[in-house]
Amino acid sequence: MASVSDIKETFFQECDDLLEALNDGLIQIGGQGSPTEVDSETINAIFRAVHSIKGGAAAFRFNALVDFAHAYENTLDAMRAGRLGVTQDLSDLLQRAADHLADHVRAARTGEDLAPSSGTDLLARLSASLSNQGVSNNQDEAPPEFAPLALSFDLGLGLGDDTLSGRKKWRIGFAPAAGFLESGNDPVHILRELAGLGDLDARPNLNRLPALDDLDPEILLLDWQIDLEGALCEDDIRQAFDFVADLCKLEITSLQEVTFAAPAHLPASDAPPAAPLPSVTGPATAAPTPRASLRVDTDHVDRLINLVGELVINQSVLSRSVHEAGLAGQPTLAAGLSDLRNLSREIQEGVMSIRAQPVKPLFQRMARIVRDASDLAGKRVEFLTLGEGTDVDKTVIEQLVDPLTHMVRNAIDHGLETPEARLAAGKPEAGKVRLSAAHRSGRVVIEVSDDGGGINRPKVLHIAQSKGLIAPDATLSDADIDALLFLPGFSTASSVTSLSGRGVGLDVVKSAIRRLGGRLTVASTPGQGTTMSISLPLTLAVLDGMVIEVAGETMVVPIAAIAQTLQPAPDEIDHLGMGSGGMVVRLRDRFIPIVDLGCLLGFRNVAIAPDKMVLLIVETDTGAICALAVDAIHDQQQVVIKGLEANYGRVPFVAAATILGNGRIALILDPEDIIGFDAKAQATLSEKEDLPCLP
Repeated sequence: MASVSDIKETFFQECDDLLEALNDGLIQIGGQGSPTEVDSETINAIFRAVHSIKGGAAAFRFNALVDFAHAYENTLDAMRAGRLGVTQDLSDLLQRAADHLADHVRAARTGEDLAPSSGTDLLARLSASLSNQGVSNNQDEAPPEFAPLALSFDLGLGLGDDTLSGRKKWRIGFAPAAGFLESGNDPVHILRELAGLGDLDARPNLNRLPALDDLDPEILLLDWQIDLEGALCEDDIRQAFDFVADLCKLEITSLQEVTFAAPAHLPASDAPPAAPLPSVTGPATAAPTPRASLRVDTDHVDRLINLVGELVINQSVLSRSVHEAGLAGQPTLAAGLSDLRNLSREIQEGVMSIRAQPVKPLFQRMARIVRDASDLAGKRVEFLTLGEGTDVDKTVIEQLVDPLTHMVRNAIDHGLETPEARLAAGKPEAGKVRLSAAHRSGRVVIEVSDDGGGINRPKVLHIAQSKGLIAPDATLSDADIDALLFLPGFSTASSVTSLSGRGVGLDVVKSAIRRLGGRLTVASTPGQGTTMSISLPLTLAVLDGMVIEVAGETMVVPIAAIAQTLQPAPDEIDHLGMGSGGMVVRLRDRFIPIVDLGCLLGFRNVAIAPDKMVLLIVETDTGAICALAVDAIHDQQQVVIKGLEANYGRVPFVAAATILGNGRIALILDPEDIIGFDAKAQATLSEKEDLPCLP
């Protein structure tokens, strides 16, 4: 039987999904304009999410969480009943209440205690939102989950006046299934929830109870016939059973005529016998079938990923052995190897998808950062997201939280102008911050952009010189000045605030991204805004690579970075200048710099003529391009990535290593690092020889 801790963890995992649904709904009503345009089903979905969190929290006696959710629920209930209109201020209040609800969930999960004053202002504003509209506010009362309940379910509630408008009577058949108690549920909480909806008469059916000596306390054998009257619909009733819909038999029947107004509970001796409900041995057929899921320890997944990597290596070894034995020409064997290669790829992709998660929860988390940062900065911010369904490895998502937080805060504090400055520049008062994700060329690219004033490069240059970060007479390009933002200790803030000014920020971001095998770049246009891009490997285990030879050494270049391969003719090669040694290749009316990998990596001292070599045209996500000169191309295959930084630190021009089919280790090159180094070399050469830099 599952332990209490396991059941709690399941509840918290469900809370994560419910909070995600809550934020989805709040984003929708926040962008729907006037209150009359708000979709009622959206509000119902928001209400159900909060209601479900409250119900589950009550089962574990998370009182603070239940109390706040109850107050939140009151406002949502008034909205869905049409008694409270949706305004921009109310939408903002609901979003901040959702943030605080997430804080309560986190506190319940970790066992921490929120400050006593935490949420007091939100509770007051939620109460005021009801009072201002003349809506009855009962959030000071105890939530229904904690109302007293006797074993006989005599709740002391009368049915009241049968002539009240909108009141309706319902008969509910509720029979818990086997395993109901094992999942941490308790029918008492459900009956209390129903009691909070209207006048309740709950009668247990005792027909299935065995003799006391044969009673198993872990098996629930009771079922109930429940009469419920109030101004409610069937959906309201079903919401009370949200957490147990697949663990019970549930029948709801409308009784159109209200036939009695006596107290709800009748003495057992006078009560008419309850019609016994059918015996339940499985999920209710009327309930929607949830998607099956299985919790697996990440260590097991990591081991499976490593085994898939070994499978890829063994497949490569087998292919090489068949080729060396001269058997590659046999059709049956060739077909078998091809099937094995395809199967290995499918297994690898399937295993990777286990760890893949959409970035949506991460983006929703950043929405709160935007709200908090905009308050601290005194700026109005419109937050936009794109590509929330982009899948990223779960490990990567967890490590992206801090870097993205820095970048979003930086965009608001430094990127966006003050409202007055924006109006003076002819811009809308509210600035825009956009967070996007997409798959590009086998990598995941996440961008944070703003429509602010762009990087003030003269100011950045002056600060860097005054702090001694660069020489006073240094002449830097725009890209070099932008790169100064990532130096340790650099800050453009004139004073220390809650958001910035301590010189800790983008350098930390760059280091964190590099540890993930990614890169951080910045592009800015004065007066129009700034975009910071994170480029990450799509998977941290396997990639498609081109196996090449350089000065007798076997190496690998990622296929995703290669745009074209060619062997140039002598008349397609040009020199940059006399004695410089730099060369370019003409390709479709464009000059592309050539990098001799043998010389760059120190394998040889004299460059070989490019027309005697093979050129790999490689391109980065930002459009930078160069031609890598290699001795030969051997093969294209999947390779298993083995990191080097843990043992050797960062190696220039090298991203990782792999094991080839012949058992030898080969370095996996980093084309972007090579291109960046070559661009700096070109700039230096241009200054010395007064030649223009090539694109």
